[in-house]
Amino acid sequence: MTSEETHETRRPRGVYLLPNLFTTAALFCGFYSIIAALRGHFEPAAIAVFIAMVLDGLDGRVARLTHTESEFGAQYDSMADLVSFGLAPALIMYEWALGTMAEMGPFLSKLGWLAAFFYMVMAALRLARFNVQLGSTDKRYFIGLPSPSAAAIVTGLVWFCTDLGLTGMQMLWPALAVTIGAGALMFSNILYFSFKQVDLRGPVPFMAVLIVVLVFVLTSIDPPKVLFFGFLLYGLSGPMLFLARLRQRARRRAQGLGEPPEPK
Repeated sequence: MTSEETHETRRPRGVYLLPNLFTTAALFCGFYSIIAALRGHFEPAAIAVFIAMVLDGLDGRVARLTHTESEFGAQYDSMADLVSFGLAPALIMYEWALGTMAEMGPFLSKLGWLAAFFYMVMAALRLARFNVQLGSTDKRYFIGLPSPSAAAIVTGLVWFCTDLGLTGMQMLWPALAVTIGAGALMFSNILYFSFKQVDLRGPVPFMAVLIVVLVFVLTSIDPPKVLFFGFLLYGLSGPMLFLARLRQRARRRAQGLGEPPEPK
């Protein structure tokens, strides 16, 4: 049998079911959040995005633990992320706050949907850049704000304000700033801690377990406030780390020392 005949009779391989089930569930949550936002149910829409975040974190972990990683799964995960953490947060924010700018004159009427579109495009570019740079960067850091964290900031603001009884019209300008800011941070070159160096399968200090328990307790007390401010602090940690590095470089130059190595 020739190699050509072997190639023709070769059947395509299947896909791994378990990790792709988690990805499909995350995609469902993103789709559900869009439907809920279009119907004016902003709190369940925001909660669905947070559930998608949990499922998105699980699919990669499950694939690695069960040795079922595949190129198909990686591409499917990226497309699901674009819906859950790109399109869904943009539409939720537009329906909640930015859409109210439609009655504010010819310029501001376009600014609302352009800000939502800007966020979605930055999420798409962020995911594309992540796929291209996969395996060639320092695993300790993300380049740019991860799209799930950006989605948590945007939808967390909606959940936080809805829980306080604030309307999108009342929070219009903070909502606009958060949407544009989160989008810009996603495609920036600012570094963020990835926490990938944490070994979940190995032994950890007792203090680490205590911190995890405290995080769960604090989150259960008031989820909208704790989740929003927690991810907001993470989003601000990147620019703060960037400014600290600039200050360190300036100090080293003043002392005549060489440049510290850059994480890749």
